[in-house]
Amino acid sequence: MRTPHPVSDRALALLGLILLALCQVGAGSEPEPTKLKRKLDVWYVATPHEVVDRMLYEAKIRPTDVVYDLGCGDGRMVIAAAKQYGTRGIGVDLDPARIREARANAKAQGVDKLVTFQVGDMFETDLREANVVLLYLLPELNRRLKPKFFAELPPGARVVSHDFDMGKDWVPDRSVNLGSDGIYLWVMPPLAERPVAKH
Repeated sequence: MRTPHPVSDRALALLGLILLALCQVGAGSEPEPTKLKRKLDVWYVATPHEVVDRMLYEAKIRPTDVVYDLGCGDGRMVIAAAKQYGTRGIGVDLDPARIREARANAKAQGVDKLVTFQVGDMFETDLREANVVLLYLLPELNRRLKPKFFAELPPGARVVSHDFDMGKDWVPDRSVNLGSDGIYLWVMPPLAERPVAKH
């Protein structure tokens, strides 16, 4: 039977503590919040799965697309896109509880390698890599996001909203009536054709 060497055991214990500390620090990143940083922009109401499927169909999702859901709730939109089309997706929500739920749902559906969820403010989220943006927000929030879409989304990117449009000054390229639900689709125009942001 081997007698433990006191020096090597202490060294191993010290190494273990160092590794634990490095994992907790996470290379200097801030810990993810567990409580709301500010009041939610909108209460959470889930989009029915059949409406999600139709939104993805109207967006003409391709496997190479990067799909964003602003105010993602339980993550069902980007999870459905990943399952059906193999796309990479990012969901953003202010509520840490919803983000935890979305991550658990992605894992349960086997797409946690394709989709990521982050606690964040949709008005501060960088959308430059997005090809598709999915929304189920209130009309005033859609209108507040318009300048961000015009500033950041590439030409040809699609914005798809459940139930609410963007106001009279940005008419959708397509709208679909599903009885009690509606879908609105906009295709981002070339940069030269976009309105100039007012300062």
